[in-house]
Amino acid sequence: MNLPSLLRFLALAALWGGSFLFMRIAAPVWGAVPTAFGRVVLGAAGLLALLAVVRLRPAYQGKLGAALLLGVFNSGIPFLMFALAAQVLPAGYSAILNATTPLMAVVIGALAFGERITAARVGGVLLGMAGVAVLAQAGPVALTAPVLGGIAACLVATACYGLSGFLTRRWITQRGGLDSRLVALGSQWGAVLALAPFALWEAAHRPAAAWLSAGPTVWGAMLALGLLCTSLAYVLYFRLIADVGPVKALTVTFLIPLFGVAWGWLVLGEVATLAHAAGGVLIALALWLVLRPAPAGAVPASASAGSAVRR
Repeated sequence: MNLPSLLRFLALAALWGGSFLFMRIAAPVWGAVPTAFGRVVLGAAGLLALLAVVRLRPAYQGKLGAALLLGVFNSGIPFLMFALAAQVLPAGYSAILNATTPLMAVVIGALAFGERITAARVGGVLLGMAGVAVLAQAGPVALTAPVLGGIAACLVATACYGLSGFLTRRWITQRGGLDSRLVALGSQWGAVLALAPFALWEAAHRPAAAWLSAGPTVWGAMLALGLLCTSLAYVLYFRLIADVGPVKALTVTFLIPLFGVAWGWLVLGEVATLAHAAGGVLIALALWLVLRPAPAGAVPASASAGSAVRR
């Protein structure tokens, strides 16, 4: 990478790693549904403003419905799952578990989309599962039922990210393609529509004062989550894909856990232990096995999920 691309790469890792910090601040106060819904609303608004600035006309060429539905798997469900997890898990836990996205892509690709799978990728998936087990068993948080539920929610989110990469290829790329910024905007609005009924139900059963009385720290976390970790991160991510390609851009997954653990430690005083290091190293090795160049003739499942690492 040249220096500008490297700086974008590091900024993107810091932003996506920071998303787990901001969810950890907001979700215990606002609740999971309002946190996820506020994030997609702000993210969609920020992307809409971006398109207005660059004067990109929202011409979806018959793919608007696909982009909206993609948002359910690409943003709606994952953001809600991570917000649920943020109520019980430290930010560092969620950031490390988020790194299993390419591993999920390998499994989903092999099971549902006819992707070829190599022995190295099978080994990567098994190694990644071992990393998750080490973090769960030896981490600083007691392995209670709520913690197990939080870990499960993170894995559901990463499975959705893995699936959405293949859906993007089938619904968008194989139908002639679409400007990535339009896909990002459409998917965010799809997530807004998917989460709106739950947000309305929450609003009807919870006094508005519960949100309005939140302090500036929580409001600041929500603004950062929506405008920085979603809107701005999309801009950096798609620029990175254009500059260095989707596979190299996908390697940002390696750095997100480092930033997630670091932000949690610096800002929230979360404990960083050897379990974080051991689990993170195992998952990093798993990602290396999955993301390294495939043998001739094999289709890298992780590359097809290149649009599915958004946080």
